[in-house]
Amino acid sequence: MAAVTLGTETDGSLLCPASLNSVVGIKPTVGLTSRAGVIPISPRQDTGRPICRTVADVVHVLDAIVGYDELDAAATRGASKFIPDGGYMQFLKIDGLKGKRIGIVNGLFDVDDGKALQTVVNATISGELAALAAEFKLGLNAYLSGLSYSPVRSLAEIIAFNNAHPDEEMLKQFGQLIFLVSENTTGIGTLEKTAIQQLDDFTANGVEKVMKEHRLDAIAAPDSSAATVFAIDGLPAIAVPTGYDEKGAPFGNGRAGREIQGGGGGRPLDINNDFFTSFIAENARSVVAVETGKQYPSEPSK
Repeated sequence: MAAVTLGTETDGSLLCPASLNSVVGIKPTVGLTSRAGVIPISPRQDTGRPICRTVADVVHVLDAIVGYDELDAAATRGASKFIPDGGYMQFLKIDGLKGKRIGIVNGLFDVDDGKALQTVVNATISGELAALAAEFKLGLNAYLSGLSYSPVRSLAEIIAFNNAHPDEEMLKQFGQLIFLVSENTTGIGTLEKTAIQQLDDFTANGVEKVMKEHRLDAIAAPDSSAATVFAIDGLPAIAVPTGYDEKGAPFGNGRAGREIQGGGGGRPLDINNDFFTSFIAENARSVVAVETGKQYPSEPSK
């Protein structure tokens, strides 16, 4: 239907459809691609990325959209320093998995009871909901105020518009609870700062700590089940087709690495998974490569 699609993810919005539609999607480190012109939810978690038929297609698009953008300077300035000369296509390697260490997320494969993981993925307990609600109002108001034309200029005006047009906006079916909760916030105060710090602590003492202690190049999880874990600190991830269940529904595999760290860099580590070859179209093999968190797809098969 389409050779290339683009979208944004805050928490699973792209990893999930990629996994459930037998296509490939990359969620770059926050800041690797510009969010200018995109309706925002959270500056900490929003990232733009491609969903395509194959890994090779995704990389072609990624090469085209990464880089510094003065309209999203705060996010793209630091990350742009780590874009490799010559782009990402050079890291497409068939034997990229050789010698690499990939961790499996407990609690998603019935390895343990998953209590720690469930704390992180519960948006209310983790603090993600409190942070996102305040960030959404601030970001959306700034976005709307900057448009050359718009019938509404704030979240409050959107809520009022919906109330004035309940049938067209299907308020009876869907309501606008998220909008109302967000509008009730008053900026990034003590509650929100505490929530954001807790999210940072979850990442530092969770994914990043585990990857460092076990010298992992990537972490794997089924479908988009760990999307929230990867999202709360802007970690990069990739979803690739894995197979089909007994009812014929597709499912995928998600893998993530550490985010780009300022002053970091290092030699790219190409991670290729030949296990997925038979489930991906003829011109690509599944890959994640990590250079302090960057992800690279694999070399097209020959």
